[in-house]
Parts: sequence; structure tokens; C-alpha cells
Amino acid sequence: MPAPKGTYDVLPAAGFLPVRDGLLAPAVRAGYGYAEAPVFEHTDLFARGVGESTDIVAKEMFTFSDRADRSLTLRPEGTAGVLRAVLDAGLHKGQLPVKLRYAGPMFRAERPQAGRYRQFQQVGIEALGLDDPALDAEVVALGAQAFAGLGLTGVRLLLTSLGDPACRPAYREALTAFLGGLDLDEDTRRRAQINPLRVLDDKRPAVQAQLADAPLMVDALCDACAAHLDAVRASLDVLGVAHEPAPRLVRGLDYYMRTTFEFVHDGLGAQSAVGGGGRYDGLSEAIGGPPLPGIGWALGVERTQLALQAEGVAPPVEPGVQVFVVPLGAAAKSSAVPLVHALRAAGLSADLAYGDRGMKGAMKAADRSGAAYAVVLGDRDLAAGTAPLKDLRTGEQTPVALDALTTHLQELLS
Repeated sequence: MPAPKGTYDVLPAAGFLPVRDGLLAPAVRAGYGYAEAPVFEHTDLFARGVGESTDIVAKEMFTFSDRADRSLTLRPEGTAGVLRAVLDAGLHKGQLPVKLRYAGPMFRAERPQAGRYRQFQQVGIEALGLDDPALDAEVVALGAQAFAGLGLTGVRLLLTSLGDPACRPAYREALTAFLGGLDLDEDTRRRAQINPLRVLDDKRPAVQAQLADAPLMVDALCDACAAHLDAVRASLDVLGVAHEPAPRLVRGLDYYMRTTFEFVHDGLGAQSAVGGGGRYDGLSEAIGGPPLPGIGWALGVERTQLALQAEGVAPPVEPGVQVFVVPLGAAAKSSAVPLVHALRAAGLSADLAYGDRGMKGAMKAADRSGAAYAVVLGDRDLAAGTAPLKDLRTGEQTPVALDALTTHLQELLS
């Protein structure tokens, strides 16, 4: 039976885990602690937080009722749940900023295609509690470093500002007036009344052609928002993070304000986004919390894997075992099982040729394991108190005393 439409299985050969962990590696080094929110939340969290005008809330959420008839939704994105968890735990009352990272599946009822699934994997970070352009620059830079750390060179960073409550109302009024003069379908007009910025995110060519002369948010920024954007750009320049102005960039979530950005890869065709994020200073109030500024991003694991393929970059390899024990004979196998466990207890990754294979089959298993060394243990070796240790990379083989084997392997593999 195949997996449900729009889903897929994660197996070791896919190289999923090294890519996921590689994307978060810069955040780990920057002190972002791990957080994990439930995969389903009260539907109202997303309706209020993500925004009812978004396609995510209007069309794409997996929503169901529990036995008490409460409406629950599989999380379509990670920020709202992480923020709720922070507020519930009172982390915002301690040292700021609260820096967190997360990883896991998200769920959207989308039309499946390359790089787009109904259950998809994201990693993300959130920095909560401070409105500081330098913090914005750190978050953006960590995203750029995540892709660069995997060897990608074709990821471009698009950057803009979506203003704040001081300057957005006047811009919204101007944009609404402009949209009122366009030939738009009824659904798009309804969306424009709820949040006119959503129309700018419409990917249909017929709509985009009419938006060529639409007013831009960056031209309507107040002095404070303009200064904030300039400070973020200056910090990114100091950090050596290349970025491109993107005045028409509108992310698919309503909570973004001020710093907003997207990472794109031109080798992926129409679905070019590999990640993105922004500042969401009003989100906490929207879900019933106190004022709490924040900024973060989410990066798509599947999209990153496609970008690696497009560039011909080999993804990082999940570490295999270091030592593979090959027992030859019944007495040798009886001793090999505790030997493997002793090696593991000493901090070495080790495996054993199970199944009473012959020498040839067992050595093939050793080669396939990716181990650096094989311990070939026969009954005569046991009697002599030694075991041949074979370097699987060079083929060199040397006898090692059994009582010194663990220490010897630790030295070789340190």
C-alpha cells in the first residue's frame, strides 16, 4: 500500500537527516535552544495568527473536531505554535531575546508537485522579545549560512520591509484604491477587502500584469521603518551577506511586518522559494498574548534537497557505523555480541554480521556498512586472545590483543 497522496517516507538513503540537521547547524552554534510544539493546535491559533485572508487558512488547513467537538488543526507552519509555547511557559518574562530552533512536519492541503507536499518538513528559528535591527540581521544571516554550509551557492536572498502600524494604514488605503480600479474576480476583490497585500502575492500572470504600477510599501515607509530597514541592510553588508531589494515581496502569512525576506533558488523553476521569514511584532497580541516582538524564518528541507540536486552538490552523508565485527564460528559469535555492546558503551558506533553468514557475505556486509574498521573474529583468534583488525579503506590488516581492542579503536577513531 503506498503512502497517502502528497506524503512520502523518510528513509536513510534519502539523506534527509543530514540536510535537516545541517540547515540548523548555524543556529545551534548561535545558541538557539530546541523547541517542539504539538503537531496540532486549536484552529483559532492559526486563524488569528496566520490570518483568515491567507490561502493557508482559507483553503489549505487540515482541520478536524475532537471528541469534545473542539476544532483542531494540523499545524500549517511553525511560528504560531512556538510563540504560543513561549507564552504558555512564561519564557518571555526571563532573559531576552528568547532564541529557539525547531524541526518537524507541517501540513497543508496543497496540490502535490515537485518540492510541494501535503506533509512537508521544515526547520526554523525564532528570536523573541527585542526589536533590534542587529537581531534581524543575525536571523537573516543564519539562514544564509544554513544554505552555504551545505555547499549551495545558488541561493539568493530577497529583502524588503512591510512597514508597521504607523505607516501601513496609509499604504493600505492607497493600495486598496489602486486595486479598486482593476479587473479582478470576485474572490480576489474579497481578499483585497480583508488584506490588500494578499493580492500582491497572487501568482496568476493576468493579475500580475495589472499590478505593474501598484504602489509599493517601501515607498511609503515611515522614518522609523525606513531607518530599521537601512540598519538591517548595513548589518548584513558588514556580515558579508549578499541581498537583493525585493519591493514586491509579500510572504504568504499575514503576521509579517518590517523586515521580510525570502531565499530563492533559480534552479527550481516556478517553485523557487527554499525558505523565508520576517518580523512579526504583532503576532503575540493577535493570539491573545502581551506585546512581544519577534523575528524568525522557516526553511524547507525538501526544497533544499532539490536545490542540492539542481547544483549537483552531494548532500552530507548520515554517519554510519565505525566498527563492524565479523564472527566466524559459534564460539566467536558468542563473544562478538558482548564485544559489540562493549564498543558501543565506549562511545564507538558498532554493528555485527548477524545471520551466520560466511566470510565472503560477512565482509560484503562490512563494506556496505560504511565502517572504517572490521574486526574479524574466529574461534582460533579467541583462543589466542587476539583479533585481526582490518582497515576497510586500505585493506591493511593487523592483529590486536582482544583486551586492548577497544582502547586501540578509540585511538584510531579519535
